[in-house]
Amino acid sequence: MDHQEDTAPMDGSFIVIPKDTSTSSTTTTTISQEQQQQAHTTISSTAATVTTTTSTITTTKLVDGKEYNTKKEFIEPTATASLLQQELQALSTPNKVFQNWAQTFRCVPEQYYTPTTEEEVIKIIHLARILGKNVKAIGTGHSPSDLACTDGFMVNTDKLNRLISVDEDKKTITVQAGMKLHKLHDLLELHDMAMSNLGSISDQSVAGIMSTATHGTGAEYSSMCASVLDLTLITATGETISCSKTEKADIFNAAVCSLGALGIITRMTLQCESAFRLENKQEPAKLNDVLNNLDNIIHSAEHVRLWWYPHTDNVVVWRANRTTKEISLPIASWRTSKWFSVHVYEGLLYICRFIPRLIPTLSRFMFWATQSKPIERVDDSVKVFNFDCLFSQYVNEWSIPWSRTAEALRALDQFIESGIVQGNKDQGKSVTTTAALKAVPLEVHFPIEIRFVKKDDVWLSPAYGVDSCYIGIIMYRPYGKAVPYKRFWAGYEKIMASFDGRPHWAKAHSVTPEGLEESYPKMKEFSAIRQQLDPEGMFLNDYLRRHLVVPK
Repeated sequence: MDHQEDTAPMDGSFIVIPKDTSTSSTTTTTISQEQQQQAHTTISSTAATVTTTTSTITTTKLVDGKEYNTKKEFIEPTATASLLQQELQALSTPNKVFQNWAQTFRCVPEQYYTPTTEEEVIKIIHLARILGKNVKAIGTGHSPSDLACTDGFMVNTDKLNRLISVDEDKKTITVQAGMKLHKLHDLLELHDMAMSNLGSISDQSVAGIMSTATHGTGAEYSSMCASVLDLTLITATGETISCSKTEKADIFNAAVCSLGALGIITRMTLQCESAFRLENKQEPAKLNDVLNNLDNIIHSAEHVRLWWYPHTDNVVVWRANRTTKEISLPIASWRTSKWFSVHVYEGLLYICRFIPRLIPTLSRFMFWATQSKPIERVDDSVKVFNFDCLFSQYVNEWSIPWSRTAEALRALDQFIESGIVQGNKDQGKSVTTTAALKAVPLEVHFPIEIRFVKKDDVWLSPAYGVDSCYIGIIMYRPYGKAVPYKRFWAGYEKIMASFDGRPHWAKAHSVTPEGLEESYPKMKEFSAIRQQLDPEGMFLNDYLRRHLVVPK
């Protein structure tokens, strides 16, 4: 699957070779997408003869011309494939086409399940083991990459969304991990609680944001996954593991941000705080002034972010602090209305697809129209943290040590205006993009968003051990139409890598497993836990193989 382009569904064809251990006879069946149900019945009849012995199934998949051979051992011999299929049939949606929110990646899973209980999740995993299928859990599908894609079993966690417990004294909440953030906010509000920090949207599932180290902004606030106190994980054997910072700590440290590679997370306990309001002030500034005074600006409020309008020296400085003031909203204006900031902007971007030289002019115009005057508001924390992400887009985001922010942004500015990349060192094998870089100026969309995150101790968090600055770039797809972005991405990634950057896990990027091992001090320990919990690679997909599995 091409991780940089819209992708066509995979046809799901494969070969199944069941082996009966009692007779050592072997039957080979070639199965197309339309014949898979018949194949499942054939396998079920083989598995059904097992009573007290262990049945082993060898599966060979043909994917892009490559063969993958694995041995799957059925843990509960009395639970046959046919019985499991019958029990799970009501949870399955046939011929489901999965597409991420940005409509940039899609796939056709062989089975699409929507379980309602942990027991059903375990049954899906057992069936996958019998049939030799890969399994991928999904939430909202908001990741702008193929992280959620699979041609095996896809497990939608939307109905694993129940409240388990709340401790108002300790300000903690335990929920099923498929719960959407907006529902979590509603539940917390009932108990006068809130998350300490949030990203820009609340459409994702709890497990989704934690498993990808989603973050907000604030010099004293870590990524959201640092708020996880304990979790429940169902592994490739169907085992349920409860772990925390004090119980099975190594598994916990690996699982909190694990990209779905260790199993399916079904519960999480989160550290929250008392509900609060934020006073938000945003004001225009000049890029050089901001970069020359960056450390002071980072610490000028509890939460600070920057929006830079490329092709200009215009920047918006966004600040927010906790307050007890009454709610106060800015006066309504056409400048901030949805019809202008969304619909007019999308229409103008569509025109720029045909006349890209207008993009710098559009950037200057939209800054003047929407951000050239200070804006102030007071509101509940969720409403201040969250933003409208507008419409379909390509996005890329990396973290770098925030001490390198100014020089990285200057290098990015030079690249956009000249097409020339000048980083501070060569990262060698870590970035593998093949897009050609020409010494020709680019036309890119605004904003480039800059956020700041306190270091944490989550093994695969991009902010592991480093106070970090996240720099995010974007190219919108007006009305779902493609726009050129690969040259922008290639230069951006080279620049970020040259400043010790680490890519955001939810985004499509080109860093190799070897490069990620260089960047993440705990990557080898994570890989060892993954091998321990999923030695056959049930929870791997193309994305995870591309970035986590070092070729032998």
